Amino acid sequence: MVGGGFGNIFKIPELKKRILFTLGLLIVYRVGVHVPTPGIDGTALATFFEGKEGTLLGLFDMFSGGALERLSVFALGIMPYISASIILQLLTVTIPHLERLSKEGEQGRKKITQYTRYGTILLSIIQGFGISIGLESMSSPGGAPVVIHPGWEFRIMTVMTLTAGTAFIMWLGEQITERGIGNGISLIIFAGIIVRMPIAIGNTFRLLSTGEMGIFPVIILLVLMIMVVGFIIYMEQGQRRIPVQYAKRVVGRKMYGGQSTHLPLKVNTSGVIPPIFASSIIMFPATIASFITIPWMQSLASAVRPGNIVYESLYVGFIFFFCYFYTAVTFNPADVADNMKKQGGYIPGIRPGKRTADHIDRVLTRITLGGAIYVSAVCVLPSVLITKFNVPFYFGGTALLIVVGVAIDTIQQIESHMLTRHYEGFLKKKRA
Repeated sequence: MVGGGFGNIFKIPELKKRILFTLGLLIVYRVGVHVPTPGIDGTALATFFEGKEGTLLGLFDMFSGGALERLSVFALGIMPYISASIILQLLTVTIPHLERLSKEGEQGRKKITQYTRYGTILLSIIQGFGISIGLESMSSPGGAPVVIHPGWEFRIMTVMTLTAGTAFIMWLGEQITERGIGNGISLIIFAGIIVRMPIAIGNTFRLLSTGEMGIFPVIILLVLMIMVVGFIIYMEQGQRRIPVQYAKRVVGRKMYGGQSTHLPLKVNTSGVIPPIFASSIIMFPATIASFITIPWMQSLASAVRPGNIVYESLYVGFIFFFCYFYTAVTFNPADVADNMKKQGGYIPGIRPGKRTADHIDRVLTRITLGGAIYVSAVCVLPSVLITKFNVPFYFGGTALLIVVGVAIDTIQQIESHMLTRHYEGFLKKKRA
């Protein structure tokens, strides 16, 4: 049973230690979010950030768990690391040296991880300097400057502080992955998003108490939320399994192979990368417009705000593009077919080699279409709920995909730890 399964978690000393270690580092991260960067007027900055939900600043603030809005030492969050990782993945298919490293097993992955760290520091320095320059030009609607003493001293201090903060978050994430449970970087993003839930719940109760929302619409909304989460879980675990047969081989006096297996192709191979990229590109004009008071820039920014038909159309179009683009970059059917052929495997009814690669590519193209439609629907959902049904909080989109995806991955890792130690997982039913 589920209850008994959860009780078994604390019967495994190593698993208990890993979970407590993970929770401890996540608490350290949340404490750091509230440590301010020197030289900032916090009140003026908070006033400036009001109404920035539809800009890149709002997107980055979501991923940093509110650290950017406070300009804490963790203001850059883990975004530089994510950006560096994506850049390295894209470069892997174009630079032969990186491609060779990716195929060298554990040593190659360690080298690529080291390059990712260097890239993270470089991007943090660049972004930190850009933020310091931008902060000096910011002021609250009342005219109060955000930076108390602008100049090179402030810029250098801000760059050092924000870069050190991102490096520390990166270290926390790696420690959680190595000594805790789950993927550390993903859990840090998860923690930053999930802490906003109490605010959303509080806003809903406030509207209920004032009569601005009725109990019946809230019940319908709750049912819809449960259905959407269930749909995301179903789609994230969805696979198209291509049957693979391995020929029998005789080595010495023993016979190997002959077994049947399958090649699992995920419906959503690209994960949350497409909506992140799509949001970043579309929100760029709105972000620039918040600093520049030029009429045509203001008009362009208004046209590409969430809820506008132009924004939603571009958003869906970019999501489709990046779903196919990122899948093509990270999954090579020719390599899969070649490895399968070397190991004596083949798809029944399909000739090994190019025919197999073409078949895998055809199947992948079809299921990626379904994945793109699913991601688009979830990402457009918040705008529909807010504009059409006056929902008082942001539900859906990239944040929900990340939260559900990370939760599934973490639960599966806990389940794996329990099953390897002969405990029944908490997702299994109790046997009679």
